[in-house]
Amino acid sequence: MIGDDELLQVEQVIERLMTRYPSVSPVDIEHAVRTVHKRFADCRIRDFVPLLVEKAARRDLADSTLPAADGVVL
Repeated sequence: MIGDDELLQVEQVIERLMTRYPSVSPVDIEHAVRTVHKRFADCRIRDFVPLLVEKAARRDLADSTLPAADGVVL
């Protein structure tokens, strides 16, 4: 069962990511966070879920905001 504290922490994750990624639509950020959060719905131990959600959502958002390389190999 998801507690109120966890839901509050997930909302705070959304706010932090909106600050970190101002060029990304707030709707897209919220969608990314909520999608990741749903992946943890069946977890029995909930203590670190908000941290894991933030890490995964940040990775997804960073990947989606990278500029296209246009054939440039790094």
